[in-house]
Amino acid sequence: MSATKSNRASSLAKSTGEIFTRKWPRLFFIIAALQAIIGIAFESYTFAQFQSGLKDMTDELWGPNKSDGEAQMKTIPTFLGLLMLGFIYDIILVWDALRMKNTIQVIGLCVANLAFLVYSALQIDQIREAIAILKGFNAFEDPDVWEEVQGVLISIPCIISLVTVALSFIAWKLYQEFAWDILKHIGADYRMKKRFLHYQVYIALLKFDFFFFVGFTIQFLVVVGGKTSVEFGLTAAAIPVTIGILLCAAWFTRREWKFGMIVIMILYLGGLTYFIYKLARIYDPFQAQFYAPVKKSLTAFAVLTIILIILTIINALVCMFNFGAGLKHHLNTPRQEIDKDQASYSMNDVKQTQLPSRMTID
Repeated sequence: MSATKSNRASSLAKSTGEIFTRKWPRLFFIIAALQAIIGIAFESYTFAQFQSGLKDMTDELWGPNKSDGEAQMKTIPTFLGLLMLGFIYDIILVWDALRMKNTIQVIGLCVANLAFLVYSALQIDQIREAIAILKGFNAFEDPDVWEEVQGVLISIPCIISLVTVALSFIAWKLYQEFAWDILKHIGADYRMKKRFLHYQVYIALLKFDFFFFVGFTIQFLVVVGGKTSVEFGLTAAAIPVTIGILLCAAWFTRREWKFGMIVIMILYLGGLTYFIYKLARIYDPFQAQFYAPVKKSLTAFAVLTIILIILTIINALVCMFNFGAGLKHHLNTPRQEIDKDQASYSMNDVKQTQLPSRMTID
């Protein structure tokens, strides 16, 4: 057991070190890290300005609409905190994708950056609206708080858009570079490479499912809350349950356990039903008031999560149909290090006899 742990630790250290010794993986990581650092710094500045500008409000100052004012006060920290969490999770996924040389996850990170771009753009309008409502309650010591944070908030989607372009270009370079790793690990069999591709897509989807589900749940718990303590408790308990489901989903796929996959897909359908139900409640005229402070962002997260769950179910089915075709052996076998010359030789080990280019007549 100790030898296995030692091998895993050395493999982890080696794969992490390779990120910084190769040009394109290093650039991809550095650009993503700079985006995260700048984004977190700007979001932290906005949060500090907002918190320092608030008054110490009492029930008398809030008046009869206290619940509306308090909901708006929760909205801004939730938006800012969720985007900061997104930047941190993004760096973890970048490290994981580069370490595993997962081209699909690298491409998925570029798409996720577009989702960050949309969320950061929505954030501007939602925070402006929340500050305007709180000004109506006379909740700020500093009346110019919006002017102080407006420029910073607008710059975030601009930075994300530039980074997305840069990451997309590097992702294309990484696609070419990581193709050799797939060849070394899986071989030149086209059908096996296609099965491995479906597996990579499925695992990447599971990782993105987690963030968007947790993002939706955090907004719901903090800003909307449950009508009853039971609803609140069940929603909060869904986070660790979801983590367990996603971990089991990855393990069942790797071990090719069909019964476990069937159970997981039933749970996916339950999650899909839940998010469709929540999306309908957001636009229910009788419930809309509870969701108003985070209506746009909850809608974005719910729609993206529904799309991801549908794609996850489809890929889970494809992976299950691939069970028993030999991929399990490749997934559970340590990667062998061979160079390009060896790989090229293995693909051309049967040489055809060269025909003479000219014919001579005696």
